[in-house]
Amino acid sequence: MKNDLTTKFWIITSSIIAISLTRFLPHPPNFTALGAMALFGGAIYTDNWKRFLIPILALFLSDLVLNNVFLSQWYEGFVWVTPGAGYLYGAMVATIALGQFMIKELKTTNIALAAVISSVLFFLVTNFGVWAGGAMYPKTGAGLIMAYEAGLPFLLNTLAGNILFSAVLFGGYAFAQNRATAAH
Repeated sequence: MKNDLTTKFWIITSSIIAISLTRFLPHPPNFTALGAMALFGGAIYTDNWKRFLIPILALFLSDLVLNNVFLSQWYEGFVWVTPGAGYLYGAMVATIALGQFMIKELKTTNIALAAVISSVLFFLVTNFGVWAGGAMYPKTGAGLIMAYEAGLPFLLNTLAGNILFSAVLFGGYAFAQNRATAAH
């Protein structure tokens, strides 16, 4: 039994690590696996420390590579955390919790609904962060609305990425479970 749990842990963790690497591939803005990765970790891990730590650690490590290798021309020196990352990480923690509470059963409707809600959540939190933390928009209600309007084109890419990568992660997991069950 212990060996089965260890194998399951490494399959889940490897899936999260592998999907986080898609951030290094060319993609349209916001068409990433981040939301799906958070939903998957939230839904599949049974221990809270794994549920939250592993997806956030995968995000952090991929951020380090992105910021210090791929985007290094935008920064001076080594970058541990990008400005405004608190909003991104906050949205990810909320998405992990969403996966934990919304995807108690691995049903397509639960996963799809969680992917849609997490996309909207990410949009609301990160665009609020752009408004609150930057100088691009006036600190008024109208400025906040402008920030959300400017972010609308990215919402569709976020939604498409969450749906596609959720299908890959949850579908791959279901396939692996079915294969393991058939082997016993």
